[in-house]
Amino acid sequence: MEHLTLIAVALVFLGFGLVSRKLSSAVITPPMVFVVAGFVLSAPGLGFLHVEIEQHMLKLLLEVTLILVLFSDAARIDIDKLKKDHIIPQRMLLIGMPLTILVGTAVASILPLGLTFCEAALVAAILAPTDAALGQVVVSSDKVPEPVKIGLNVESGLNDGIALPIILVFASIANAIMTNDNQAWFKFAVLQLAFGPLSGIAIGYGGAWLIRAASKRGWVSSSGQGIIALCIAGLCFIVAETLHGNGFIAAFVGGLVFGNLLKNRCHYLFEFVETEGQIFTLGTFFIFGALLLPMALFSFNIWYWIFAVFSLTIMRILPVHLSLRGLQINLSTSLFLGWFGPRGLASILFVLLVIGDAMLPHPDIVANIVFVTVLISVFAHGLSARPLASRYGGSKYSMPSLSEK
Repeated sequence: MEHLTLIAVALVFLGFGLVSRKLSSAVITPPMVFVVAGFVLSAPGLGFLHVEIEQHMLKLLLEVTLILVLFSDAARIDIDKLKKDHIIPQRMLLIGMPLTILVGTAVASILPLGLTFCEAALVAAILAPTDAALGQVVVSSDKVPEPVKIGLNVESGLNDGIALPIILVFASIANAIMTNDNQAWFKFAVLQLAFGPLSGIAIGYGGAWLIRAASKRGWVSSSGQGIIALCIAGLCFIVAETLHGNGFIAAFVGGLVFGNLLKNRCHYLFEFVETEGQIFTLGTFFIFGALLLPMALFSFNIWYWIFAVFSLTIMRILPVHLSLRGLQINLSTSLFLGWFGPRGLASILFVLLVIGDAMLPHPDIVANIVFVTVLISVFAHGLSARPLASRYGGSKYSMPSLSEK
């Protein structure tokens, strides 16, 4: 980046920091601010900055951000509670998410988007993960019932890690078709899906054991524990990649093991994610607005926008509604859960990594569809979060009964 660009980016972060408390009670969300800032500052014909990031630097930023998101999201999930109490996210993840991918694949195949079947499935899988941060007020509002907030939070924390193997499989199939080398890509997919989880389990377990042992002896401080947690996340990725496994799957599985072995002692990791880690997340949204969004907007195709709207509405709401059948959950709650499935950070990172590593017939179309969907979601879910949370939370239909019929 040029010096002027770096100064402008620093000023955007500075300005956000100065009004961050004010924004926390406003309709405008941080992702909206950084997407608009990136677009306005650099869009052709509008901005005055020339934002250019070398490919290896962009890849490094994306990898660090995704590793941090996958590891920390997984570490937050209490598997024991998920098995016993969280029936809403169980249904949404085990039934709703596969249905979302199936419906998305069918719609993307039917619409004249110019995609192959594998690419249609890939787009549906990339857009399956949700990002609760785009409607943060919903999962933090006192008015929204606790089961609903837990459901959205747990779903958002797990669905990116669950979607990743599916994305890798579809990308591998598309790559095999393009290169006409089915055996090599099958072997690649098997190695990715095998050594990734194994590396994550081993390193997550070892890291948790080390922290517990050092803590019992009083050797490690809270800040030291935070450093160890970040090193464990990085080691999961590096060791898995060295063994030809998938480092991102390793980071997710490692976080799941690490967090559940330490239970409530991961607060140091969460504090980092909510402060320093936010720089990576918001930086990604700035890059999205500066580099990726103009590409999607200036390659305008009305069918991309039609698919994006379907993806955020019917393709999400209907599977969620069907997944909750058999529970005494009213329609208002079902629609609320269905609508607040924003597409954000994970979808951006996944599509960039896929089109960078895999050979696809139509990578630009895949990327532009995802970027348009994320754009609509950032603003539609961001602007609707506060009013809908207040309206739904204050209604007589808000509190669901979670007992099965």
